[in-house]
This record gives sequence, C-alpha cells and structure tokens, in this order.
Amino acid sequence: MKNHLLKLVGSVALALVVSIPLFAQSPYMTEPSLSPDRKEIVFVSGGDIWSVPAEGGIARLLVSHPATESKPMYSPDGKYLAFGSTRTGNGDIYILDVASGDLRRLTFDDVNDQLDGWSRDGKWIYFTSSSRDIGGMGDIYRVAASGGTPMQVSADRFTSEFESSPLADGSFVFAARGNSAGQWWRRGSSHLDQSEIWMKAGDKYTELTAGGAKQMWPMSTADGSKVYFMSDRSGQQNIWVLPRGGKEKQLTNFTDGRVIWPTLSYDGQQIVFERNFHIWRMDTSSGKASEVPITLRGAASTPMTERVTGLGSQLRELALSPDGKKVAVIARGEVFAASAKDGGDAVRITNTPAAETYLTWSTDSKKLVYGSERNGGLDLYEYDFTTETESPLTSGHNMDSSPVFSPDGKSLAFIRNAKSLMVY
Repeated sequence: MKNHLLKLVGSVALALVVSIPLFAQSPYMTEPSLSPDRKEIVFVSGGDIWSVPAEGGIARLLVSHPATESKPMYSPDGKYLAFGSTRTGNGDIYILDVASGDLRRLTFDDVNDQLDGWSRDGKWIYFTSSSRDIGGMGDIYRVAASGGTPMQVSADRFTSEFESSPLADGSFVFAARGNSAGQWWRRGSSHLDQSEIWMKAGDKYTELTAGGAKQMWPMSTADGSKVYFMSDRSGQQNIWVLPRGGKEKQLTNFTDGRVIWPTLSYDGQQIVFERNFHIWRMDTSSGKASEVPITLRGAASTPMTERVTGLGSQLRELALSPDGKKVAVIARGEVFAASAKDGGDAVRITNTPAAETYLTWSTDSKKLVYGSERNGGLDLYEYDFTTETESPLTSGHNMDSSPVFSPDGKSLAFIRNAKSLMVY
C-alpha cells in the first residue's frame, strides 16, 4: 500500500489537522541516475521521482502520482525524462518533457516493462519485457522515443535477457540467466540468481563474463571500451570493470551492505547506485565512492499532498483514539489518520476503489478497525500503526458492521448481516 497525504482544511472539526507529519520514518532512496552534465541525480523515494544536486542537498519532487514510479533516466540531451509507472496497470514506460511538463505513455503491455536506457542518439528507448514470450522469459526490446511499435532486439527462447545498455554503434550489452530475470532482491549468493554479462552486435552474441556469480546491471561506455557491472564474485557485492580485451577488475571494496541499481553517466566518468537505502556516487577512474547527502523537502516517503476544500459534505466519519493522541477520519471513502494533539498531514491508511466505513480504535490506541466493501461484501480490516500493516479480520459475502472492542481489548464484537451478533 502506498501512503498518500490528505491536507485537511476547513471546518472546526478539521482544525485537528494542520501541517505536521504524524509518522516520521527514514526515507528509502533507490534507482538513481545522472543527468547528462552530471550536475543532477534523479532517484525514486516513496514511489515518486525526485531530483537533487549531484553533490547532495535538498531534493525536489519531479513526478508524484498515486501509482509507483520507477527507474528515471534522462535522455542524452537532457530534454526528456523516461521512467516506469504502474499508473495504468502492471507497469509501462512514460516520457516526460522536462520543459513543458507534457507526459506521454510509450508502451502498452499487460506485463511489467522495465526501462533499461536510451540509445546514445536519444531516438530509441531500450526496455525488458516478457509480454511476447510464452514461457515468461524476459526479452529485450526497443521502441522509438517518439512512439511506435516495440521491436524485439534479443529474444532467446530458453534464457531471460534483461538490463540492456546500448552502445553508440547500435550494439548493446545485457545480463542473462537461465530461467528468469535476475533476482536482485536476494541477499547473498545462490545458484538461483547467478547470471552472466553478454554483448550483442548484429546477429553475433559474445559472452563477456563467466558464470558462477551474480553479475547484473551492465553499463557500457559509448564506444564499448569499458563495461562496468555489479558482481558478488568476491563474496560481496561491488562494482567491477571489464576493459575491452582486458581482464576484469574490482573497483569498489565494500565488505558489507549491498550495491544495487547502478547507472553510468553518459560520459562514463561516474556511477551512481543504491547502498543501504541511500544514494552513492563513484568516480570510475579511481573507484572512490561516497554517500550523497540528501534531504527530501516534503514528506519523507510520500510527497504527494492533496489539498481538499469543502469537506463538510465529504467527511463521513471521525473517531478519536482512546488515548486522545490520534484521530481517524473517512474522506472520499478512504481512511486517514492524523495527530489529534499537534495536528498534521493526515496519513492515508487505505487506497481502494471501494468505500470504507465503521471506524473503531483498539483500547490501546495502536490499531484501527474499519469495514471495507472492496471484495463485494462488507468485511472488517485492522490496521496496525506499530507495524504499518493492514490485515483482514473477516471475509466472504457477508455484511459485517458496527465493530466494537471489548474493554480488555482482547475481543471484537460486530453485527453480521444486520441480524447476528458475532465475536472475533
């Protein structure tokens, strides 16, 4: 569930909510890339896209949407920003005109399309998709940045190919493994996620690295003289480089943590990557890497703020927690919670196409129970503010309403189908 913020403005009842966040949390920053001039880093936090000076500082919000955005990458001329988004389903690729703010959808698939990169002339977008593979294997495609029909450029029937990096001459390097895309989320080494780095030039395939390790995110210089990649062959994830005709060399020397989602600057001088949920930058000539200090201006993980006025007709319920510290409301059919003492932006608890209702707090004020029509009936759900997770309490096609906790908080009574008293 992706949280959103609802700025509550209006009547006396809404004076409880002003402008202070309720739940503070360390922001998770991932999937960075550099602008063509290396002065700016774009990255993802809270499912939205942010931009920060390459040296670090205050990040500004570029793209915010209720969906999840991923892997932003500038075009070689810096005029456009390509990224993935789930706003229309499983995940397609979009292009943002940086100057005008116009947004275009580039792919229209029923599976997730993962953005790999731009061609060096900015005319093509390379991406990975399993949309046309009956076995669900990842294949590499390119589509004109101006729009059109995607074309397969590598499609082995029995091997997943992914994370392509185009060269100036039209060839490209990519990662490959036997039966699925690289499992980047796996910590440690396993034969299940071992992969190799390959190059394709015309119809010729050349294996650049041997197997036996997790080797992902190949990044080629424009002329193909060097290919950078992440490998755990030393027992720990680090950045490596393979010069043309030379021997692989380890550039970083991390002994703990992870190195994921690296991208190479267009001039080949710097690499940015995620490490320990933060953004790092590395000089490719020296291998020296350091964390980029970033402060998100706005909500740490959910920068989208929706300002709503005239809530007198839209607020349906309001429930104060027993300890008097929190308040829950239903607005536009969704559940929100905020600090009752200090006020603040209301954190969105639910995000469903159905209506929620019947708010009730647990006796310790740590959990909130509510009804939801998301599955056809009226089921009860519980949100735990300690773990920030939602759990279903009832299911089926019943109408479960009016939940009330027992004084000791161990039981929950509710009415089923307007005729039966139930105890959970």
